[in-house]
Formats: sequence, structure tokens, C-alpha cells
Amino acid sequence: MQRHAWGIVVLGLAGLLLPEVASAAEEAEHRVLTSTRDGKYVEAFEFTNRDTAYGGDKPWSIRKTMLHGGKQAGVELLTIDNGVLKITLIPTRGMSILDVRRGNLRLGWNSPVKEVVHPKFIDLESRGGLGWLEGFNEWMVRCGLEFAGHPGRDVFVDNTGATSEMTLTLHGKIGNIPASEVEVLVDRAPPHRLRVRGTVNERCFFGPKLELVTEVSTEPGSDTFRIDDAVTNHGSGSQEFQLIYHVNYGAPLLERGATVVAALDRVAPMNDNAAKAIDGFATYAGPTPGFVEQVYLAHPRADSNGRTMAMLRNAAGDQAASMAWSVTELPYLTIWKNTAAAADGYVTGLEPATGFPFNRGVERKAGRLPKLAAGETRRFKIDCGWHVGSAAVQGAARQIAAIAGSAETVVERTPPALK
Repeated sequence: MQRHAWGIVVLGLAGLLLPEVASAAEEAEHRVLTSTRDGKYVEAFEFTNRDTAYGGDKPWSIRKTMLHGGKQAGVELLTIDNGVLKITLIPTRGMSILDVRRGNLRLGWNSPVKEVVHPKFIDLESRGGLGWLEGFNEWMVRCGLEFAGHPGRDVFVDNTGATSEMTLTLHGKIGNIPASEVEVLVDRAPPHRLRVRGTVNERCFFGPKLELVTEVSTEPGSDTFRIDDAVTNHGSGSQEFQLIYHVNYGAPLLERGATVVAALDRVAPMNDNAAKAIDGFATYAGPTPGFVEQVYLAHPRADSNGRTMAMLRNAAGDQAASMAWSVTELPYLTIWKNTAAAADGYVTGLEPATGFPFNRGVERKAGRLPKLAAGETRRFKIDCGWHVGSAAVQGAARQIAAIAGSAETVVERTPPALK
């Protein structure tokens, strides 16, 4: 395996530093793996705590691999191993997270899509705009940025200034755009936080000029990790945008008797099929052939700092995965239940977002479609935890209960009226 010498990062050197974390990374070991701007590319890469005087006492590594054969030919993977967790990112697919592993346990799901499909093999417009599903198998994939949610027709202002119609495809484009810039940073100061950053551009002439700068980071020996994102509008006018964090769980965490534990103000079914099972929105069945997906639309409750938390807990209550985030940044949560047969994709999604996964036109009319002013940046942070053992799971549940308080969740029994 090829090894590389490391240097000290200078602020602004790679153009990827998120302002809110830049100060923490001012003195970090730094390596650019991909840069379309500077014409740089590193094919084979490995870096470990043994390769630097600032690696600390806990073992860790960051490795890059390339996939071959089939539709995954040419796909790059970056794996952060902090000694407890192995977090595998896909720079080729919008910096999505393929899965997270802890020993023989895994956060992820068993999709019918078995390969990590290169975007060049994805036709987003196939199957009536459902082509996104032909590459869908990640633990976390972002939906957006110009649009997300259901496919269909929507309006836009064309280059002549006229109002026109366009066909939107399922969940947008960002998850099928390769990263233009990828870099690795390891903080020199304890606890030597490990960071992988990437820039993904969703740009079009006479269209959006949106940039996603994302960082996934963790500390050596930790059972937590963090997603830090910044979305910037580089256009000269305001730009609508959508962002859904489609976080997906399958077996063994998802099983009969598993539950969603979340601090919610209210929850509603997305459609009539989901309404039939509204009383069980937070609990799961085992794999069920012929199951038709059920989707629930939730408004999270927050603490005094504007933070909320949700987790998926297994039936025994001795394993769970959690997410914590700001409702100012991501005010909505979608619970997607697809407890179909294992061969068809037994999976659930907990999805913090700027809105719900309706077509963009519906979201606009409902007032859930944010805009970025010219040059504006918005930031999003999700803290992810993996809780193993009853005590750890109960501790996370107490945190959620403290946020929820004594007020009960309002359960709406009918879908929202769509205008």
C-alpha cells in the first residue's frame, strides 16, 4: 500500500474548510486525495496512527480503495477506522455513507442493489423518474439539492424569465454526483479528531449553482461520529433548495418489535395507506412479503438549545442507533417504514430534513421550501451515536425523554390536505 508524507494545513489551502470547525483544524495533518481545481488525484492511500508523531495512543486508520467489476467499476471508497467504528464513505456517490461497522455489527441494510453503483450507470429519468432507486443501498444518502422528494412536474423560471414546467426525478441529483474535492485531516492536538471532507457541486448554466461541503469526523476509540455539512448558493440570485438525510437501517437492528424513540410534537400519515396503521407508527413488524411502504411525517420537539434526538432501538432494548440535530437547521423528520420481505429490501428510514418528501411543488405551497440568498451558506450538523448494551440504550432513551418532556405527541389520523 502506498504511503504519503503529511504536512500542516494552512487555512484556505484546500478551499474546503468549514468555518465553524476551521479553528479546530488549523493545525492538522492534511492530505488532498482529489482536486479537480488543482489537478490532483491519489489512487492508493493509507494513513494510520503509526505514521505520525501526533497519532495518539489509540489505533486508527483511514484507507482508500477502488471497486472493480460490474456497475461498481471505478467507485472510490474511503474508510475511517477509529478502533471501534469503521465508517465507509463513497466520494463517487456524493460523499454518501455506505455503512458503519462495529465488530460483526453493521449500521446499514441489505438492498436488492448489491453493488455500489457508479453514477455513470444511473439514469435518474428511467422508470418514470425513479431511476435513483437503481443505486440506492447506502446507510446515509442525501436527497437534494435543487429538489428532493417525489418525482413529477413542477414550475421553474427559465432563462427568458418565463415560468415553465420541468420534470423532477426522485430525490434529486446530489447523491449521484462524484465529489470534486476530497481531503483527509487529522487534528494534531488530542483527541486527534479524524476528518474526511468533500465538495460536491450541483451546478447548471441557467440553473442552480449549489455547492455542498461535507465533513464526516470521529475521535479515536469513540462510538460516535458527526456529519457537518455546508450548502452554499454561488448564484447571483436567491435559490430554492431541499435537503433530506435519508438514513436507513435494516436487520439486525431493525426487527419485529423494534421501535422508534423520538421527541415529537406531532406526527401524521403521508397517505391513506399509512393512516391505516397510524397507531403503530413507532413499532415494526418482521419481514412481510407484499408489504406496502408506510410513511409518517413528524415535527420534532427540541430542548432549550433547539436540539432534538431520535433513535431506532431493537426489540431486546440492548442495541440502538441515534441521531441528534438542530430543529432550526432541520425542522422535520420523516419515518419511512418498508418492512417488506428480505429479498425486496427490509428497511426503515429516519430522515431529518428541511421539509417532507412530497414533490417540490407541494412543499413550496406548504411553506416548507427554504431559499438561499446569493452567496448565502447554511450549515447542518448531525451527531450520530451507536449504543450497545441495555445501560447505554437506556441512557440515550433518557436523553430523548428529557427533550420530550411531559407533553404527549399529537397523533393526526388523516393525511395532510395537498393543495
